Amino acid sequence: MESFYKGSVFYYVPNTNYCYICRYKTLKNMSYGLLKGKKGIIFGALNEQSIAWKVAERCHEEGAEFILSNAPIALRMGELNGLAEKTGSEVIGADATSTEDLDKLFDAAIAKFGKIDFILHSIGMSVNVRKGKHYTDMNYDWTEKGWDISAVSFHKVMKTAWAKDCMNEWGSILALTYIAAQRTFPDYNDMSDNKAYLESIARTFGYYWGDRKVRVNTVSQSPTVTTAGSGVKGFGGFLGYAEDMSPLGNASALECADYCVTLFSDLTKKVTMQNLFHDGGFSNTGVTQKVIEKYDL
Repeated sequence: MESFYKGSVFYYVPNTNYCYICRYKTLKNMSYGLLKGKKGIIFGALNEQSIAWKVAERCHEEGAEFILSNAPIALRMGELNGLAEKTGSEVIGADATSTEDLDKLFDAAIAKFGKIDFILHSIGMSVNVRKGKHYTDMNYDWTEKGWDISAVSFHKVMKTAWAKDCMNEWGSILALTYIAAQRTFPDYNDMSDNKAYLESIARTFGYYWGDRKVRVNTVSQSPTVTTAGSGVKGFGGFLGYAEDMSPLGNASALECADYCVTLFSDLTKKVTMQNLFHDGGFSNTGVTQKVIEKYDL
């Protein structure tokens, strides 16, 4: 037998998930079945760095079935098919800013699953950021496009689900956000405005979803190394500063996925209309000793 803890009296049988003596699940390949029987739609998985990708993997491990969706341009990159194969999921392309595309996507989900239990919105893009346009000199056409993709698409997703009445009671709808909605971060640009609008949509639409016993929340995640995040100027500085300012350190994409699983599960039925900080304590920390020491010359 392999030792579960070195020097401990507890042991587990190799290639199983259970402790031989106490029969508790070990930390190896741990799964709780929190989402067994649940069905959903996950928007925004692009590659293995994506938080949505990690969420899909964890939802699958916890017993959920889901459809993976992303914009047609993202599907042409070809990586999503690997995730679909790994999780036994179907891929359906949809531009989340297009109500016509969303209608087709939700109709397909209803045909496949009937009503669904969860939705993840992990979509965001700023043309101004991509083009290096400064906040004081924004191109407003680009601003409107980024706003539509990053924020209004969340309303469109929920409006489509609402109109089709396709959410089960005690379902859960989540969107990913960032603390730049509350604080100023240079070079995050108009994405700060987009995230603030996104969070407002969650609160307002969440009120109405309450009549149908459905939760709506946003998760404000630590800066995370993703394709989208890495496109922000000075991202390495964001990452390092947040690590130094977070008592528990930055939350990883996988840890964020674990948190999303709990919010899709039946363990959080009465949590709604909240912006939930998943950031190692960054959001409530004024300064840390680590940061003080860098300036205490």
